[in-house]
Amino acid sequence: MSNASRTRTRRRDFLKTVAGSSAALAAASTLPAPAIASDMIRWRMVTTWPKGFPGLGAGAAHLADLINRTSGGRLQVTVYGAGELVPAFEAMDAVANGTADLGHGGPYYWKGKAEATQFLSAVPFGFTVQEQNAWYEFGGGQELADKIYRGFGCKFFSAGNTTAQMGGWFNVEISSIDDLKGLKMRIPGLGGEVMRSAGVNVVNIPGGALLTSIKSGAIDALEWVGPYNDLAFGLYQGADYYYYPGWHEPAACIDCFINLERWEELPNDLQEIVAACCRAANGTMVSEFTARNNAALNVLTSRHGVQLRHFPDEVLQELARLTKEVTGDIRSRDAMSDEVLTSIEAFLKAASNWSNLSNKSYLDVRSKMISPAG
Repeated sequence: MSNASRTRTRRRDFLKTVAGSSAALAAASTLPAPAIASDMIRWRMVTTWPKGFPGLGAGAAHLADLINRTSGGRLQVTVYGAGELVPAFEAMDAVANGTADLGHGGPYYWKGKAEATQFLSAVPFGFTVQEQNAWYEFGGGQELADKIYRGFGCKFFSAGNTTAQMGGWFNVEISSIDDLKGLKMRIPGLGGEVMRSAGVNVVNIPGGALLTSIKSGAIDALEWVGPYNDLAFGLYQGADYYYYPGWHEPAACIDCFINLERWEELPNDLQEIVAACCRAANGTMVSEFTARNNAALNVLTSRHGVQLRHFPDEVLQELARLTKEVTGDIRSRDAMSDEVLTSIEAFLKAASNWSNLSNKSYLDVRSKMISPAG
């Protein structure tokens, strides 16, 4: 074969190869996407917190990341902070109507839909964080919360806890219960109802508006969470007096609420993964607040001149009395609230016996025997 003939043959072979490869590529483009892509579930999470905000906003992001990684990418959650997709207090509606798939907030934000949600968040003079978590897992709390949230078209999970909170920021000193009368204060949940009974003008505004509201004089006092979050929001710029203890929220559940249809569509293994991730996120948030609060408190007092104040005993006594009145009134007119509070009271009675014998007695001894510096 001549050189010219060999060249023509190689050219024909090359063109056949190219044509075959092109046909193969065209055929491949019509095939279904790989199984991992077609099986991937994408969810949108809305929150009541500013995106990435320390503790709470970060807690939502941590939960989403846990789900994304633990599911091996089969369930991918994208987080939207308050106002990015919907306003903070419209998060529940967005999840219920399918605009979003799951949300992250606080149960007492939904008391307009069901009064009993307040008891799921925190009861004044009630559970510690350990007792509350135990009630949810072993005392019937999960079942009661599911019963309530099913009415919203959602599935409930406890997905965080702020631990014991501070009593709040005030522009005036509180020496008696009369000093509360007429104050305009941001405080949600049952604590807010108790304060209203004490003569406070109670308002509920989202976290992102707190500093502006108290600096402008639109409100006279507020409670948010505790030193870690309050420092991040710069609340020391709006009030001088920082009161404790957080009688209104000795523990505060953070909820993850999932559109019930989306939840029921998940395979069993993904349901188990989401449930486990919520439990893990709960524990992480408790640990973070425990680790960060004291350092933040030191910054508030030493660097920013914040004045710590303990609520007078007579004020706390009156607030405890009003708590019984408020919760009694709610349970008398709302059967679900009565059911939840009855369960809480029974569990608290048993749990507090052990808490007093173990934790409280130990802490009393520790404070006497070992100085904080030791």
